[in-house]
Amino acid sequence: MRPTVIKLGGALLDEPQAHEAAFDALARCVRAAPVVLVHGGGKAVDRQLEALGMPTQKRDGIRITPPDQMEQITGVLAGCMNTRLVGLLCARGVKAVGLTLGDAGTTAARPTTRYAFDTGRVGEITGGDMTLLHTLLTAGFVPVLSSIALDAAGAPLNVNADEAAAAVARLLPASRLALLTDVAGVKDASGRVVPELDATACQTMIDRGEITGGMIAKVRGALEAARLARVPVLVAGWGDPNTLGRLADPDAPGTRFAPSAQETVHA
Repeated sequence: MRPTVIKLGGALLDEPQAHEAAFDALARCVRAAPVVLVHGGGKAVDRQLEALGMPTQKRDGIRITPPDQMEQITGVLAGCMNTRLVGLLCARGVKAVGLTLGDAGTTAARPTTRYAFDTGRVGEITGGDMTLLHTLLTAGFVPVLSSIALDAAGAPLNVNADEAAAAVARLLPASRLALLTDVAGVKDASGRVVPELDATACQTMIDRGEITGGMIAKVRGALEAARLARVPVLVAGWGDPNTLGRLADPDAPGTRFAPSAQETVHA
């Protein structure tokens, strides 16, 4: 059975005490089917940098990562946030194992070349060896990956968590990738969640004013994740425990994006 990759982030990680029911449901899901978890932790990184008087700069949706901030970012994501998530799952009977993207060569990465400006220590995944993840999954463990990768010299890189999850889903390969967000999925004009979308349908909904604001970025991200992962992508809400408990099911609630060649969605 091919695993499901689930990307976690946002308030679900930042305020776990307020979402006990959500973690209970997530634990049921990962106990019932093979799952790999990938997480971010941007708000926690922001707080740490602010406390140290270090500037936070974002451009084109990515965090500019100066080399002198990499130690702090690694400490938050691979240390505090990863340990917190592993602890929350272990307390619920899940055999969770905390990892980085670079452990045992799970992914190979390099400083990104996708942008016309200097991103610092932002990384992009170029390949990898899924032996460790398959070994853990076969033995009944749940890999929990922070979005910290390693370059060829073994130095850490900061990878966008959505991109990291998509790369892991492609390399495994996974049966699907689930991106958890603060909404139940993409909704139409009547407020109902649209079960499936492609780039053409998304553009039509944007033109009609049904997809607006921050949801445009989420839709673009989901389409890009489906293209990178080469597996179906489900955008689903973490706020509903029923949804979290069914993420590995073929009919899980949310909006599905099928993998396809890259298509452009305009605001």
